[in-house]
Amino acid sequence: MAKKRLIRLLVTLVPALAFAALVAWWLGAPPSSRPASSASSTGAAPASGGGGQIVPGVAVGGPFTLVDQSGKTVTEKSYAGFWRLMFFGYTFCPDICPTELQVMTQAMDQLGVEGDKVQPIFVSVDPGRDTPQQLSDYVAQFHPRLVGLTGTAAQVAAATRAWRVYAAKVAGDDPDNYLMDHSTYVYLMDPDNHLATIFARGTTAEDMVKGIREAMAKASAGK
Repeated sequence: MAKKRLIRLLVTLVPALAFAALVAWWLGAPPSSRPASSASSTGAAPASGGGGQIVPGVAVGGPFTLVDQSGKTVTEKSYAGFWRLMFFGYTFCPDICPTELQVMTQAMDQLGVEGDKVQPIFVSVDPGRDTPQQLSDYVAQFHPRLVGLTGTAAQVAAATRAWRVYAAKVAGDDPDNYLMDHSTYVYLMDPDNHLATIFARGTTAEDMVKGIREAMAKASAGK
């Protein structure tokens, strides 16, 4: 059994770590050496499973079926026409998640009327505890338009795989009181659900706003 758990962990962890390394390289490289996304280089984002591509050979994003904080089933089509600012975390997170969601909230406020084009989304990686009601109480503490998404374990797993998100329960003595280890990127998806850019943990609200505006301007110029 222990061997099987290890294999499952490696299957989840290895692709996520590889993606994290590529993103870290991309974010740290000088602008002239960063690989251009297909959207910026050809005027059309690749249709690789519905996801965009910002690092060579790595598609991010795609179709999903989840449940929002009101209990309504939603898919990627529910937000068609909107830019999507997406963060994966969980409501019992003690520090990272509330910090990143606060940055997203500040960025949305600073965008002003441009923020009407952006849908902020918080996707739970802890479906066992993050019920729609739990999410409803949680997202209400941040931006008024912040949507919380959860689902079955299989639905959440499919979404985390599509976005190359690493998430794993940290074992403890109390099975009901545990932490989740998870990656901490904020993804900006364009209105067609293609990846536009990625914001690393620690990005300020000002830099997030700048990145969103640059992506919007690039998309408008490519039309």
